[in-house]
Amino acid sequence: MNRTLTKPIADDLVRPLFQTSVWFYAIVFAAATVVACGGAAWGYQVWNGIGSAGIRWPVFWGFYLVNFVFWIGISHAGTLISAILRLVNAGWRRPVTRCAEAITVFALMIGAMFPIIHLGRPWLAFWLFPYPSAREIWPNFRSPLAWDFFAINTYLTGSVLFLFLPMIPDFALVRDRSTGWRRTLYGLLAFGWRGTTRQWNRLESAMQIMAVAILPVAVSVHTIVSFDFSMAAVPMWHSTIFGPYFVAGAIFSGIAALIIAMAVLRKTLGLEKYLLPLHFDNLGKLLLLMCILWAYFVFAERLTVWYGNEPSEMAVFWASQRGRFAPFYWTMVICNFVIPFVILTNYKTRTILGCVIASFGVLIGMWLERFLIIVPSLATKQLPYSWGSYAPQPVELTIMAATFAGMILLYALFSKFVPIIAIWELKAGLPSRLDPALQVETSLLSTRLDTEAFSSEAERADRGQP
Repeated sequence: MNRTLTKPIADDLVRPLFQTSVWFYAIVFAAATVVACGGAAWGYQVWNGIGSAGIRWPVFWGFYLVNFVFWIGISHAGTLISAILRLVNAGWRRPVTRCAEAITVFALMIGAMFPIIHLGRPWLAFWLFPYPSAREIWPNFRSPLAWDFFAINTYLTGSVLFLFLPMIPDFALVRDRSTGWRRTLYGLLAFGWRGTTRQWNRLESAMQIMAVAILPVAVSVHTIVSFDFSMAAVPMWHSTIFGPYFVAGAIFSGIAALIIAMAVLRKTLGLEKYLLPLHFDNLGKLLLLMCILWAYFVFAERLTVWYGNEPSEMAVFWASQRGRFAPFYWTMVICNFVIPFVILTNYKTRTILGCVIASFGVLIGMWLERFLIIVPSLATKQLPYSWGSYAPQPVELTIMAATFAGMILLYALFSKFVPIIAIWELKAGLPSRLDPALQVETSLLSTRLDTEAFSSEAERADRGQP
């Protein structure tokens, strides 16, 4: 048998942590440069005022809020997908979960910055916090901005725990393979993990609890984000359908982001034996399901507006259907429905490349959907005298580019310091669910990890430790 097929799984998955290619440094440098340019643009905005970003009457929400909703939606990739698949014990999820959970944490971190970036006086952001004030001035709890603060911070805390708990056994594995500062660092992160039966039982229990608890939090977060719009008396915003509509769109864009991330990691880190066509095929089916659900919500929203025939809403309706925003609307329909539906309904085109193409279309379309929700309604309000226009400025475009570069930077650094696929979950999976070449590797990994755990327990027993 080929030597590359008999290498233990852990060797393949830990290798990126110890071997660094020149491409890693190039990607990190390029992404960090764009992030630095975004920081400089924000500093320019703070110095010259929010007007330098194109934010003016009547469109006070522009690219910043578009990107806020977009990134909060992307964050639903990991938590919902990973938690649901973990609860139903889907065996094929094992190489996918960590990729998804990392997207959740990083997208939340990026999205949470936009309300502060959007503030004209960002140094007063603490007014949103529920701190005790000697002047008895408390945040306005009727404001959706205060709701966003609580929802996002709760979701971020839960997502970090949900990501960190399954990493503990892998940190212990890397600790035992490291020396020097790496051994010290991973030893701290492993929290004394030795792989005893009690530790495994507690880890499994904690992960089940987190999987159950994180689902309602994830759903409520994007519902609360939708309240930022539906609680306002703006044409086509004051709608009861916005809650499930936003949640469905968030899952839709999250799955697309996960497929693209997996494809990039599969190619750059040489994970072809672990991220199999089966995983992309299953995620492609989920993407197809959300594509149809998204089309239903868009049809329902447009149909009720057309049937109601209120003048203020119809002005926004026709501006997006056949007016100045029509090119964006029909591009959104093509990217979000036509392209993924045509590609993903046929098993012959539902390949890795086909899923990636459909996912890129979905990300473009979902960003346009957020734009079409925000800008046309603000630019075409109830009274014609208050109509206006909006055009993004270089400051906004630079900060937007910096957020995408920041996502690439965070993901690259994460894959450098953490095994991007959970090694212990691969061990726990049934070999029959894996590529035949991995059956031997899984057995080798199982034998070695069991031997290491037995040796550790025997050493402690010799020393008289429990």
